Order: sequence, then C-alpha cells, then structure tokens
Amino acid sequence: MKILILQDDFPPQTFGGAGFSTFSLAKGLHKAGHQVSVITACQKKADEGETDYQGLMVFRVFTNYHERWRAYFSLYNPQTVKKVKEIIGKINPDVIHANNIHCHLSYHCLKIAKQYSKAVVLTARDVMLFNDGKLATKKYLEHFNYRANWWDHLKQNRKRYNPFRNFLIKRYLKYVDKVFAVSNALKTALGQNGIKNVEVSYTGIDVGDWQVGSEKIEEFKQKHNLYGKKVIFFGGRISGLKGMAQIGQAVDRIKKELPQTVLLTAGSKSLPAGGQGAGWLSGDELKAAFACADVVVVPSVCFDSFPRSNLEAMAAQKPVVATCYGGSPEIVKDGVTGYIVNPLKVDELTNKLLDLLKNPEKAKQFGQAGYERVKKHFNLDSQVAQTISWYQKILNKKII
Repeated sequence: MKILILQDDFPPQTFGGAGFSTFSLAKGLHKAGHQVSVITACQKKADEGETDYQGLMVFRVFTNYHERWRAYFSLYNPQTVKKVKEIIGKINPDVIHANNIHCHLSYHCLKIAKQYSKAVVLTARDVMLFNDGKLATKKYLEHFNYRANWWDHLKQNRKRYNPFRNFLIKRYLKYVDKVFAVSNALKTALGQNGIKNVEVSYTGIDVGDWQVGSEKIEEFKQKHNLYGKKVIFFGGRISGLKGMAQIGQAVDRIKKELPQTVLLTAGSKSLPAGGQGAGWLSGDELKAAFACADVVVVPSVCFDSFPRSNLEAMAAQKPVVATCYGGSPEIVKDGVTGYIVNPLKVDELTNKLLDLLKNPEKAKQFGQAGYERVKKHFNLDSQVAQTISWYQKILNKKII
C-alpha cells in the first residue's frame, strides 16, 4: 500500500510525544513493506522541501502565524492547504492517515484527503478535536467529567475563542472513515463531546530501541553529576499542566528525608527548586537519562491522553509514578509496575515516590514488571498490525 501520514511536527524537528509516536508508527509501516510518505510543517522557510528521513519520504510545508489565530488557522490554514493538495495529488496514496493536524496543516486537509485517497483515518492523540488546549476544567479534575461546553471554552481561550471551531471540526470529521483514540479514556472523552466512530489504538513502542550501553550511562552520570544521587526523572515538556509545581513540592519534602535526591528533567526552563535540567534530550542521551533514574514521574494535572514517557520508562525497566488523569492508568498498573496517584494531592505523590526511592528492590521488581507489560500490551509490531488491518477493512469495504 501507498500510505501518506499527515502530522504537524515530525522528527528531527519535533518537541512532543505525538511527533515521536507518529514517527514510530511510520517506521513500523515502512518496515512491514509499505510505501510510506509524510507531510509535515516547518516554521522556517529554509526547511521547506522534500527529504528522505530514515527511509521515509518527508515533505515539509512552511507555515508561520501567531498563535492567537490557531482557533481559525487550525480549521483552514491558507499557508498550507494548497501545497498539501499538490503533494497528495502527486503521491496518489491508497491510505491517508492524519494525526495531529490542529496547529499547522489544518483540518481542511481531511477534505482534501477524501478527494484523493481510498481510505482516510485520523488518530486523535489529545483532546483538540473538542477542546482548544489542555482539558483541566474543575469538573474534570474533581469529578472526571469530560464534557466541555462553550463557557469552558470561553473561559479557557478568552479573546482567542472561536465559537464555530468545534462545529466545523465535526463537519470535517465526516470525511474520515475511522477515528482512532490512543486510550479508552480519550475515546470516552470524545464520545461525551459528540464524536463517534472511534476505536482505541494504543501507541506502540519498540523496547529494543530503549537499551543503551553502560559507557553512555556512565558518561551521562558524570556529565550531570548523578553519582551517589537518588534520581527522579521527569521526561515531559516543562509546563504547569504537566505537574511541575506538584513535583517541585514533592521533591522538597523528599529531600528532607533523602537529601541526596535530585529531580532530573529533559529541559532547563522554569524548573522547581532542586530541579536539575539536562536540556533537550534525544537519542542515546534520553535513553541514558531513563537508565540513570531510580523512578520516573508523570504527574500531569490535566487530561493527558497517553503520555509516552510511561512507555519509555517501562521499556527502560523503570518504575513509574503516574497521574490518574487521562490514559496513564491504562499503561501503568498500580502496585505492579508503579503507582497511580492524584498529583494534586502532593502528600500522596510524595509518599509513593519515597516508597520506591527507599525500596530499591521493589523499584527493580516494578521496573521488570513494566518491561514485560510494555512488551506484551504496547509493542510497536502489534500497533502496526492492528493499523494495517483497519486500513484493509476500510479498503475492502470500499471495493465491495
């Protein structure tokens, strides 16, 4: 099959889990013998054009606009749609698989895709199909009510609020044969907000990619002065909604009992007191960071659909203390591969981290259990096989 992937950001120019997860899927489809191309966006004119990246033909389309216009440009981006149409016409794919297209490529690409492709699918990797931004309403955080109304949107986005946004997104979804959600939690949230025709397709990971040599680990420890330290690693984006305030408070309390504790992050800006930023990490450095950790923490205080850091930690055989919000409880098995906590309850977060730091044998057992779990339930080959099966079902139905 000729498969075309649409994704706003794509390696090596990506800064979030969605880009890396889409890249992994694309590589898996290519490895399975399919011809895979990618259309993505770039914010520098010099980066625009066609390149080969690890066997994938990647088309980068330039777009650059102020974020205040996202609620409008996400629907129809005049900087990209014409170019996307030209590229799709040139490739003439059998399947177009859209992922995150809510910032740069725009939802109008789904209409274009329907004109040129036999099958169009969309993977929802966050709540952007019904909420312009992270879902962190009081009714969600307190009662797990996913429903977001116009008042919630207005309070969140204020002058950037577009009252027609969600209505038009649902119109564009009529061009999609199947929507995939990366977790059951996200499927439920989509359903509560009127989005149907959804199947769950968990993100997969190749555990073999997360092994790193001892020399790289020692180099990383020396570079970041981690010898003799108890390391809590946070591998997500540095932001308040990712739980940075809560993990900062927890680390302060932990250090009173274990002064040698350090919070290591894959970033360097706006760190809590006691935090140690390793800067932007990728490749072997990121793998080494996980390898150096005693415990990995994923403390999001918003709906986090399926945090990739959970999978990466488990592939690196590390225990995880993860948020109860979003898809983490579907990945981390509480009391077996780590702990599920409400990060807004800092005492609870602190106690679970302390438990694993004080009991290295338990932490090791949890890490091994997590490794076995990710191999069995979240491996990339299974995700690829499931995805191809859906492509074929849709294509066969079209033929019939």
